[in-house]
Amino acid sequence: MRLAFPLLALVLPLTGVAAQEAAPPLQVRIERQLAQGPAGARYGLLVATLEGEPIIAIAPDQRFIPASNTKMFTTAAAYADLPALDRAAQGTGVRIEQGDVILEGRGDARLSSAEDCASDCLQTLADAIAAKIRQVRHIVGDDSWFPDERWGPGMSWNNIQSRYGTGISALTLDDNELAATVIPGAIGARPAIKASTYYAIDNRITTVPGKVAAIVADRAPNSRLLRLTGTIGAEAQPVSLHFGVDDPAHHAAWRLSELLRARGVRVDGDIQTRHRPLAPADDPTIRKGAPAARPPAPDMVAQLPALPLADDMRIINKQSQNLHAELMLRRVSRATGSGSISDGQAALHRLMAQAGLTEGSYSFADGSGMSSYNRMTPRAAVTLLAWIARQPWGMAWRETLPIAGQDGTLRNRFKGTTLEGRLFAKTGSLNASRALSGYLVTKSGRTLVFSALANDMPDGTDAQASDAVDRILVEIAGAF
Repeated sequence: MRLAFPLLALVLPLTGVAAQEAAPPLQVRIERQLAQGPAGARYGLLVATLEGEPIIAIAPDQRFIPASNTKMFTTAAAYADLPALDRAAQGTGVRIEQGDVILEGRGDARLSSAEDCASDCLQTLADAIAAKIRQVRHIVGDDSWFPDERWGPGMSWNNIQSRYGTGISALTLDDNELAATVIPGAIGARPAIKASTYYAIDNRITTVPGKVAAIVADRAPNSRLLRLTGTIGAEAQPVSLHFGVDDPAHHAAWRLSELLRARGVRVDGDIQTRHRPLAPADDPTIRKGAPAARPPAPDMVAQLPALPLADDMRIINKQSQNLHAELMLRRVSRATGSGSISDGQAALHRLMAQAGLTEGSYSFADGSGMSSYNRMTPRAAVTLLAWIARQPWGMAWRETLPIAGQDGTLRNRFKGTTLEGRLFAKTGSLNASRALSGYLVTKSGRTLVFSALANDMPDGTDAQASDAVDRILVEIAGAF
C-alpha cells in the first residue's frame, strides 16, 4: 500500500505530458481549421509580437486584395504628418467674380447642408453671399484644388452609382451622396418617394401585399436620371436609399443656388463647374523631383474654418468611409505635391520605406481600398502596425480603429468572446475579399499584432470565411 501513492504520482505527470504531446501545435490546428473553409478560398495570416517576432505565419508574403485595410496605410501617412496637415488645412469658401458666385472647395470632407447643421455649414456661406449681393449670374462649383480624379484606377464601374463609390472632389458636400425615402402606397399603386430634386426619378416600384421590400436602383454614369424598380410591401417600413454623385462640384453649386434663392437672392444663370484636368505634371516621376506648380489662391468673401483632421481619421477607420479616405490621401499628396493620386502614392512609398516595408509587399491605386488593383501581404500590414505602435502618435492612431463587439465595423463581431473590447482592428470587404488587421490583447494581457486576409471565396461564402478568421483569433488570444 505504501507504493501506491508514489506510483500514482508518477503516472499522473506522465499522462499529462502524453496529452500535451498528442495535442497538435497551434499552427497546425489553425491550418486545419482554414482547410475546412470555403473551397478555393486563399488565406494569409501573420501574428507577431509588438517587436515583430512571428508567432503564427501562413502565407505571410503572398499578396492579397486588402479592401479597406488600405485605409490603415492612408491614415498612418496622414497621422505621421498630422500637425503640418492641420496647419495647411482650409475650409470651403465663396467669392464673387464678375457677377458670378464661385464656391471653392479645399478638400474639406465634412461640409454639410443638412437642416440641422451646426458646424461647417454651407448655409453660413449662403448667408455671407446674401449679405453682399441680391442678384447673381452663374453659380460655379470650383474643385480645382485637386486634379480631377473622381475615381481611382481599378474601381468597379458598378460601384459608381452607390454611396460607396461616389465621386471624389475637392468640393465635397453631404458626403457626396443623395438620399431617398420610399413610402409604401396602396396595393397596386406606386409608392411615394421623398428625395432631393437633383436627380430625376423614374419610379417604377409597385406596392404589393406584405412587409418585404425588394427595390433595385439603376443610374448610368454621369446621368442624373435614377430609375427605381421592384416592389415594396404595403405593410413595410419606409425604405431609405443612398446614391453617389458623379460630379460633386456641380451638386454643391446646385445646392448653394437653392439656399441663395431661399434667402431672396436672384439667380439668373445656370450651374457651372471648374475642374482641373489631370496633367503629366501631376505625376512626380514626370516632374523628376520638381515641386508641383500652384497658382495663387484668390481671396474669399467668406471661408469656413478647417476642422481637426484627427476627427476625420476616426470616421475613416471606424466607419470605413471611402470618400473621406480618398480626400485624406489627396491632402497628404498636396502637402508635397499637386493633390494627385500619384503624389499620394509617392508619399505612401516614402513612409512605408521608413516603416521598414519591402518593395512589392504592397501596392495601392487609391486611398480607400475600393480598387481591385490594390495588393498587400500580411507581413506588410504587421510591419506597419508594429512600427505605428512605436510612434509617439501610435496610441492615438490605434484609437481610430473599430473595437471588437463595441463600435464601428466591428460592433457586431467577437461579441461574447474573450476578444470583445480587446481587439482593435481595421476591417475590409470587397469582391470575394475579406481582411482584418490590427492589435489584440491575449488572455495573459499581452498585445499582439496580426493581419488576416482571405481572397477568392466562392459566392455566398464570405461570411463563412470571416467567421473562421474570428474563431482562429479567439483561439490564438486564449493560447497566450
